[in-house]
Amino acid sequence: MSFLSTIFVDPFVSIASAPLFFVEVLIGGLMAGVMYSLVALGFVLIFKASGVFNFAQGAMVLFAALCFAGLIDDVGLNPWLAFAVTIGIMIGTAGVIERIVLRPLVNQAPISLFMATIGITFFLEGFSQALWGSQVRVLGLGIPQQPWIVGGIYINQFDVFAAVTCGALVAGLALFFQYTAVGRALRAVADDHQAAMSVGIPLKVIWTIVWSVAGLVALVAGIMWGTKLGVQPSIALVALKALPVLILGGFTSVPGAIVGGLIIGAGEKIAEVFWGDALGGGIEDWFAYMLAMVFLLFRPQGLFGERIIERV
Repeated sequence: MSFLSTIFVDPFVSIASAPLFFVEVLIGGLMAGVMYSLVALGFVLIFKASGVFNFAQGAMVLFAALCFAGLIDDVGLNPWLAFAVTIGIMIGTAGVIERIVLRPLVNQAPISLFMATIGITFFLEGFSQALWGSQVRVLGLGIPQQPWIVGGIYINQFDVFAAVTCGALVAGLALFFQYTAVGRALRAVADDHQAAMSVGIPLKVIWTIVWSVAGLVALVAGIMWGTKLGVQPSIALVALKALPVLILGGFTSVPGAIVGGLIIGAGEKIAEVFWGDALGGGIEDWFAYMLAMVFLLFRPQGLFGERIIERV
């Protein structure tokens, strides 16, 4: 059998012969995609408010997760109190970032803000590990890990819990920023900082709100990924998987972050399971980036992004 037939024929034969297994893989991928969407949402919020890619989102996920786990393990707080305290820490961090880093850069070139987020990344990663250590922490929150068996399909209970939690947060934030005055102000700030301030929109307040919400998103993402993988510095790299999600959905679209996450999550799981043997395995590590590259070639603004037409 030729190499091409192995790649393109055998997987479909396997799917046809085991449809329940395909559905099981698809469901697992979609649930992982919801968690990717949650991380991507943090990028979208910051981009909509400042027009710059927030390179520090992964570090915020790590910082929030380490603070939460440290408050439970080292301080002895119960998880709910630790969650509330960590929210306060992330809001305080957002205020400090706005005052010290962002405010002096109002109306500056986007590259200046981008470089500032790189600096924030290194600071948060170093500060969080200096404060709480770099050892792997296990989050035992009592979330069941055993699978449910529904119609012959195995569904992990934690994946369901994480998907429902992340989906509810994403949907709530999408409605909040779409239909509230803060959401309209955010879109105005993203279009033009000076024009937004000239009509009375307090830029520093909007940025603080957005970074605080991004901190809340980072906390929930850190708890979910920390429970799944352990709270460790490597979870900051999960944010890199949000890049293809943003490219697919569009950097300014909250619904795009959701749809892009689902496509990436389902696509990489199906590719790994059904094409993994034919291509030597490890597809899950690079599938999302290859799919993003294809989108950049044919639709660089993403599925829900706005096409920018510049007239000369």
